[in-house]
Amino acid sequence: MARTRLYRDGVLEAEDFPPEKTSDYLRDEGLTVWLDFGSPTEADLALVADELGLHELAVEDALQSRQRPKLDEYDTHSYLTAYSVTLERDSLQLTKAELGVFITERAIVTVRPGDRFDIDAVVRRWDALAHLAKNGVGFLVHGLIDYVVDSQFDVIESLDEHVEQLEELIFEEGPARRGMLRRALALRRSLGVLRHVSVPMREVVSTLVRRADAPMTPYFQDIYDHVLRVTEWTDSLRDLIATFRETQLSLQSNRLNLIMKKVTGWAAVIAVPTAITGYYGQNIPFPGFGQPWGFWMSTATILLIGGGLYLLFKRRDWL
Repeated sequence: MARTRLYRDGVLEAEDFPPEKTSDYLRDEGLTVWLDFGSPTEADLALVADELGLHELAVEDALQSRQRPKLDEYDTHSYLTAYSVTLERDSLQLTKAELGVFITERAIVTVRPGDRFDIDAVVRRWDALAHLAKNGVGFLVHGLIDYVVDSQFDVIESLDEHVEQLEELIFEEGPARRGMLRRALALRRSLGVLRHVSVPMREVVSTLVRRADAPMTPYFQDIYDHVLRVTEWTDSLRDLIATFRETQLSLQSNRLNLIMKKVTGWAAVIAVPTAITGYYGQNIPFPGFGQPWGFWMSTATILLIGGGLYLLFKRRDWL
């Protein structure tokens, strides 16, 4: 079912009227119209295209999901594609919600493949900023883009918190290290998805800033600032995740070297009594053979040489 709204000179006048009446309402130059379609059929968009004179390529893009974020210009209207995002806190999986928007001089049409995009949140944002409604289509587009960018900003803030938690885990040993690698890979994957939907928004919002009427320009400029922060923050966190992995590999290498150094040192210490007991184990006469003092001499030699090697290795931090 279509959802509709009608504004007259910045005041909400009607809701949920039939989309077929759109062209009739637009004959009145004081009216601004919003139409929303969730998972529209070809017939739905064909009706809107006839009412508003939409370009066939824009209609085709609206029917085909997974478009990249963009703003296409046509003779009588523009077509905007954007994505809001949400983050599942346990799995750190990022979910995208696509939105297509036809923008004409006094009407916008939103198209939502599926039901992931929270259009109710956008409506609440419009109602909260009702004092801007007199700016017509600019006001409606601002509410949509502001919600999209804010969702991306909220997600990057949440991802930053998870990255900070990784910083605390990186020097821990045991099972936590294996879990850290899994979380780091999930974070990097989510950051990659977020980058794909946020970076193109810089060009989209920049175009909207240039096209905005003077009263709405500061508001679009504020959105553009948020877009820049999201993209820069995303790149920074991606680099930090890569640094974590390099640090983890470096720590593993250092730990392995430390273990090998200690094993080698202990092997050298153990080699002394092995060599001496092996010498005295020969079945031939030697100094002290069969005498008590021979046993004590071999024991003292083992203790002196082994203890000397232990102290030497300990001083050099080999043990």
